[in-house]
Amino acid sequence: MLKLKGKTAVVTGASSGIGVAIAKQLANEGADVVLAARRKDKLEQVVKEINSLGKGKALAVSTDVSQQNNVDSMVDYAVEAFGKIDIYVNNAGLVGDGIVRNENVKAWEQMIDVNIKGVLYGTHAVLPGMIERSSGHIINISSVSGQEVTKSTTVYSATKFAVRAISMGLEKELARTGVRVTNISPGMVETERNSERLPNDRKPLQTDDIAKAVIYALTQPDYVNVNEITVRPV
Repeated sequence: MLKLKGKTAVVTGASSGIGVAIAKQLANEGADVVLAARRKDKLEQVVKEINSLGKGKALAVSTDVSQQNNVDSMVDYAVEAFGKIDIYVNNAGLVGDGIVRNENVKAWEQMIDVNIKGVLYGTHAVLPGMIERSSGHIINISSVSGQEVTKSTTVYSATKFAVRAISMGLEKELARTGVRVTNISPGMVETERNSERLPNDRKPLQTDDIAKAVIYALTQPDYVNVNEITVRPV
């Protein structure tokens, strides 16, 4: 049984890593999926893989989530293609130099624009339709760095703390509207980008582990709102 058949989902940052895994799991459960990221060629590869399975349909939209007009256009396109958006996954994220003493202002600004503004732009674009239908689900991918700070992650952790704060505030804003909000905080996940930073003393999380957490939150009964999931390696 396809648990998300008839649903439409948008996944940002869907050209690699966790975003790809989430998009594939959503489609595997029958959802139609709009993949959004800057790298159109990578997106098209994932779209081909999803469409070849014959479950949920997929399409790609080149999107820079740090630009509000880009996000608004992508959401309009998704609605035009599939009629509505039931699920919006704010997955796009940027890890940069998080040390304040390094004075790498450009890296800070990029993280703030993608990790915070990107979440707000996407949420702002889809909420009116969800509230009107009294149904919808916002999934925000934060990080355990939004719960703990190291000496090298000050600014990055600040952006992920912000994602958690946005999730917590939205949950209260949207109480009794029918729109649910889930914040998911992964620990270290094995991705192409993280390959050199993985610990040697334990098995890291896989991208599918995070995708399964997304599906878990989405497939609860309508009256259940899973607000917070933290996923760590053992």
